[in-house]
Amino acid sequence: MAAVAPVGPAPRRYDRSIVEGPLLPAVWKIAWPTMLTNVIGGLQGIVDHVLVGHLVGFQGNAAIGVSMQVWLVVIIFITSLFTGMSVLVARFAGAGETEKVDRVVYQAFLTAVFMSVGIMAPVGYFAAPWLLDLVNAAPAVQAEALPFLRIMFVFSGGMLMFFMLSGALRSAGDARTPMVLGIALTVLNLVFNIVLIQGLGPLPAFGTAGAAMGTSLASGLLGLYALWKLLSGGWVVSFPRGKGWGPDWGIIRSLFRFGLPTGIQGIAMNVGGVFMLAFIGSVAQSAAAQAAFSVSYTQLFSLITWTSVGLMGAAAAVAGQNLGAGNPDRASDAVHLAARFGMAVAAGIGVFFFLIPRQLLAIFGMTDPAVVEIGVQLLRVLSVSGMFIAVALTYTGGLQGTGDTRSPLYISIISQVLIPLGICFYIQQTGHLDPIDIWYAILAGHATRCALSVLQFRRGRWRSIAVDIG
Repeated sequence: MAAVAPVGPAPRRYDRSIVEGPLLPAVWKIAWPTMLTNVIGGLQGIVDHVLVGHLVGFQGNAAIGVSMQVWLVVIIFITSLFTGMSVLVARFAGAGETEKVDRVVYQAFLTAVFMSVGIMAPVGYFAAPWLLDLVNAAPAVQAEALPFLRIMFVFSGGMLMFFMLSGALRSAGDARTPMVLGIALTVLNLVFNIVLIQGLGPLPAFGTAGAAMGTSLASGLLGLYALWKLLSGGWVVSFPRGKGWGPDWGIIRSLFRFGLPTGIQGIAMNVGGVFMLAFIGSVAQSAAAQAAFSVSYTQLFSLITWTSVGLMGAAAAVAGQNLGAGNPDRASDAVHLAARFGMAVAAGIGVFFFLIPRQLLAIFGMTDPAVVEIGVQLLRVLSVSGMFIAVALTYTGGLQGTGDTRSPLYISIISQVLIPLGICFYIQQTGHLDPIDIWYAILAGHATRCALSVLQFRRGRWRSIAVDIG
């Protein structure tokens, strides 16, 4: 099977410098806005933790960390449709097929709305207490986490709209508009959270639940604006005009064909994360360990992971468009280049993790000696682990963007589930499981994922994957 061939000159709607001319500017054009958007989004989570940590205490930090881990298990499956959408949009944009791009975006919107409103909201609301029991959250943590988690489940539509739109625009070659929208979302989120977490005037302090309320309000407003723009036009992607508004089952099947492996991958990884939280909850001083994990791994480490996820999106978009335009060698070179960016950024951030971990933890109000000691151990392990995960995510983007969404699934199950959980289980059964053992298990998983992702991409099977919707 051969890749989709170009069908003639592309319309001016798409930026042809991604598939023509110097490669470094093409990659950087998509990478830097995506990286900045994700870093700014990560900083919003850090602000939430700082506010909650000082107002509620480390139980509030643990509640947000535990809740987000659980919430991601569900939302990753929904957003996997956007991976399938991105594969199709990048190929068709590279080949200059405007009408197919718009059809794909609209069908992805319909499918995501149905799944979020019809499945995610009701199931998430009623399953929230059971999910918190599953991760062994301490009673004080559960009390803070339950309202947060329920709000995030029920009012997730705006955030899903943002994820969908960002993926569609980026895959079509426009990374700056998602950056502007991401900054607007972060500013709105910050304002709402400052007011709702600590209270202002007649408004009471909602504490941990206020963080979820602020996120839902900000993303809901952004989602309404995005819907209006997609209907009225003006962006590089839009809803098709003069076409039926019902579902197109052929396109939806293609969304699931390419997106479902990514959804299963995300669920597997986050279920692994939930079980990892269960291991953390089983150690001595479990609340302190969960708080250290929530701040060090889910917040500070996000400075690396969100940057790497940005590069993953850039690698996917540039590789997918070049494969659609009939340039597989250029697609390969783009992914290698993006991986070098990721390694450099992760190494730079890791220096701070290693040298000033106590000062970083203090920003979040982490003063309890047990929490600080555990957090310092974790940050120093993550200073090394970050370089592995940065490279792994970039090559994952290269594989997914070209249509190979199954290989990352298998790699993730091996490296992010079987290896780290297997190590923790073995130590727990044969000796005494300490937090440092869990941190080293995470490092082993990241190193394995890096090696397997690079090897699979270099095999080059992605070059022969065909994409079409008829």
